[in-house]
Amino acid sequence: MDTEKRKVIVKEIDHWRRSKLLPEHYCDFLLNLYMDETTPKQASIMGVSASSIANSSWKIWLGIMAVIAALALSALNFNSFGMPMQIGISALFVIVCYAFAYRQFPKSPVISYLLCGVSSIALLLLGIYLMDMYQVNSPYTYIGYLAFCSVVWLINGVIGKMGIFQFCGWLGLVGTYGWLLLQKLSNPGWFSLEISWIPVSIVLIWIAWLAHHTNKQAASVLLVVGVLVWFIPEAMTFLTDVDMSSRVIQLSFTGKLVSAGAAFFLLRKKWVEWVV
Repeated sequence: MDTEKRKVIVKEIDHWRRSKLLPEHYCDFLLNLYMDETTPKQASIMGVSASSIANSSWKIWLGIMAVIAALALSALNFNSFGMPMQIGISALFVIVCYAFAYRQFPKSPVISYLLCGVSSIALLLLGIYLMDMYQVNSPYTYIGYLAFCSVVWLINGVIGKMGIFQFCGWLGLVGTYGWLLLQKLSNPGWFSLEISWIPVSIVLIWIAWLAHHTNKQAASVLLVVGVLVWFIPEAMTFLTDVDMSSRVIQLSFTGKLVSAGAAFFLLRKKWVEWVV
C-alpha cells in the first residue's frame, strides 16, 4: 500500500475517532495497522492524543477538577485530621496512583512511569512525615519503613516490568542491610567487610542467572546490583571508620576491579544473553 493511500486511511480513522463512530481502542488498533514511518503521527500530549483532548466530554473535565480539588483540600487540612485518617488518605493516594499507572501502561508508558514515580516518592515521604509528626525517634523504625518501601518498589517494578523501580527497590534493601551491618560492626576490618558483602553479591548474581530464562529485565537488574554490591566494602570506608590502611583499600578495589573485568570478558557470551 503506497503512502498516499495510508494517509487517506489514517485521516478517515481520525475522523471516526472525532465523530465517535468507533470506540477509542478500535481506532488505536486500526492506526497501528496502517501507520508507518512515512505516515505523519498524531499530535499528543504526554501520550494522550490531541484529538482525544479536543473532543473530550465536560464530565471528564469536571471529574478531573473534582479530584484536584479533593487532593488540594486534603493536603491543606492534612494536619487537622486524626492519625488513622492521615494514614488512610496517604494509603489511598498511593494505591490510586499505582492503579492508574498500571491501567495507563499499555496506552501511555510515559504517564505510567510518572504516576509510579509520584506514588513511590509519596509512599516514602508521607511515611517519614507522619513518623516525624508523631515524634517517632527510633532509627530502626525509619530503616524498617525504608525496607518496606523498597519491597513495594521492587514488587511494583517486577509486576509492571519497570527496571528503574526494581533497581531502586534493590538499592533500598541493600542500603538497609548496610545500615544494620554498621550497627553490629564497630571499626570493621577488611576481612569483616568483605565476608559480609561478597556472599551477597554472589547470591544476587546467581539469582540473576536463574531468572534470566523467564525474566530478562529482572535478571539484568539483579546482575547490575550484584556487581555494585561487589564493590560496596570499599565504598563503605568513606562512610565509617575502618581498621585498615588506605593502601589496603586501594589494592582491594584494584584486585576486585580486575577480577570483575576478567570475569565479564571470559563470560561475555553468557551474560550478554541475560540482558539482550
